[in-house]
Amino acid sequence: MTIGEIAKLAGVSTSTVSKIINNKAQSIHPDTRERVLKIVKEYNYTPYGMAKSISQAKTFLIAVLLRSSSKTNQLISGIVQAAQQHGYSVLVFDSQYDAQLELKHITSICKKNADGVLWEPVGLESEKNAHYLTEHGICFSYLNSAARFPSYEIDFMPMGYALTQKLINSKHTRIACLMKKNNRRSELVLEGYRKCLYDNQLPHDSKLEFFINDNDCCLKMAASEVTSIVSSHYAASLSLYEQLDQLHYSIPSDFSLVSLKNDISDAGAFPHISGLEIPYHKFGTFICEQMIQKCEKKEVLSDSALFTAPCTFNHEYSIDLPSSLRPKKIVAIGSINIDTTFNVDHLPQTGKTTRIQNATVTLGGKGANQAIGAARLEREVSLIAAIGSDIDSTIAMNALSSEKLSTQGIFRDMGCQTGKAYIYIEEDGESTITILSGANAHLTGDRVLQRRHLFKNAGYCLLSTELPPETILEAARLSKTYGAKNIVKPAAMKQIPQELISYTDILVPNRKEASVLCPEHLSVEEQAGYFFSQGIPIVIITLGHDGCYLKTADISQFFPAVSVTVVDTTGGADAFISALAAYLIEGFSIEAAVQIALYAASFCVSRQGVVPALVDKSTLDAYIGRVNPNLLKL
Repeated sequence: MTIGEIAKLAGVSTSTVSKIINNKAQSIHPDTRERVLKIVKEYNYTPYGMAKSISQAKTFLIAVLLRSSSKTNQLISGIVQAAQQHGYSVLVFDSQYDAQLELKHITSICKKNADGVLWEPVGLESEKNAHYLTEHGICFSYLNSAARFPSYEIDFMPMGYALTQKLINSKHTRIACLMKKNNRRSELVLEGYRKCLYDNQLPHDSKLEFFINDNDCCLKMAASEVTSIVSSHYAASLSLYEQLDQLHYSIPSDFSLVSLKNDISDAGAFPHISGLEIPYHKFGTFICEQMIQKCEKKEVLSDSALFTAPCTFNHEYSIDLPSSLRPKKIVAIGSINIDTTFNVDHLPQTGKTTRIQNATVTLGGKGANQAIGAARLEREVSLIAAIGSDIDSTIAMNALSSEKLSTQGIFRDMGCQTGKAYIYIEEDGESTITILSGANAHLTGDRVLQRRHLFKNAGYCLLSTELPPETILEAARLSKTYGAKNIVKPAAMKQIPQELISYTDILVPNRKEASVLCPEHLSVEEQAGYFFSQGIPIVIITLGHDGCYLKTADISQFFPAVSVTVVDTTGGADAFISALAAYLIEGFSIEAAVQIALYAASFCVSRQGVVPALVDKSTLDAYIGRVNPNLLKL
């Protein structure tokens, strides 16, 4: 920085600057003097006479001039580690993307007579200030500016390739690339993405290349039938994750997501996004060693290089097979209640007081029960239901979130109570239930349609008719369009609409429900035959401690119940239906699935409550493996 340049910045003559810095400014206005001195200090100006006396001896000092240091902790750590190993100290400057601040830092570096500078330029205009370093005999190399100057930079192309290959290995073929506009990293990731597709003989479609700031980015991905996403930036991945969540899509159930990661670890954080850590630390070590070689007049690779280092995936939490290649899922549509269970000597009767021996509060409702039951049997499950905005809704969501099922289809109805059920159980396990529908009554067909993507790759849809009839009909129609089969539990129905019958694949009433729906038929066989004659291909009438009766075109058979001590019959049918669907999806015949479902129901009725009593797959299979091993053979 010359005296003329200082004068120009201050808007005064060179003689005025000379007088001020030599303490001969008696005739100069104080404001002018203050302004000039401020610029002299900011730009570290050294008068020529003093500059000549500055020692040219080595200072063993490396300066790092970054356009921004906000996300480069590991980079700086690598530089410092390499410098210390060679006996050098490090000064770090942050230009904050400000060209004027960058020039001030350069003048400071010159004043400190650093041996070398690792320089990440703010912009194209930065190059005009390089002469200050050259005039002071200071070595410098550019960083991360290959589009502007020859520089050292991390090669993100192999990482983009590795991210893409990871998804291809998981059988994805419709892979999107998510980037930032006008960004060098994104350009290199895109290059690796395209090369990987080519090497794997997958077609490249530019319509699958997205930018995070595009309007309706997520909706466009869904419309393009994308199954997985490669992201060049972790911040973009987090933004995408949030947008998908707001649209009620789930990762990795609906989309698999992999991303490059910043130097700040997300260990223990939510969400867990699978990806590759950018090797900033190793890059910092590499560029510092190159600079030291250059300062000491030793052989240097070049003033520009693409740096690569081995990278490994942190985890695979956000990666899954495409939904079309996973086992068929189950969609459960029904009520969510908070169950208050009363243990009594006798069920309540008109005009009599009933003494309660014990009371418990748990999550319930046929939708919740059946969804949890299927999830515990290791099926992929989505629940479509409604809750209110009261404290019970929080209890319900906390309980559901602890299970391995998707809650993306649950609506919160503001200003409404969550459904409630009051269950009275007498000593022999028989029960009676009273229900306050609450938010369940407000789950409409339109809301089901809003979650239509949850039916993708569904094998079975579990329909409980405690919801409004039009909602059940809409759900039944929608599941059929996605190729799913409907299992209908006709709870609280006096008759089944003909349209619902046409969409029903398996009807599962209990003895009392069957009697209400066809009172003209007295025997279970006649009732099942009536439902079958209406066009329902499979009818199963559950009979409590007597087991169940199965009617199909080829089968008319009673199946005995499993002998257990009955404690609470409330959830027996829900446990039966969830197991029936889970094992039919697994490929079991209807006869075998019915028998397995009876075992699942026996576990449930032998314990208090419903959700706490639903059995998991390992326990159920282990038990059946001991008492009836041939049943589990496909």
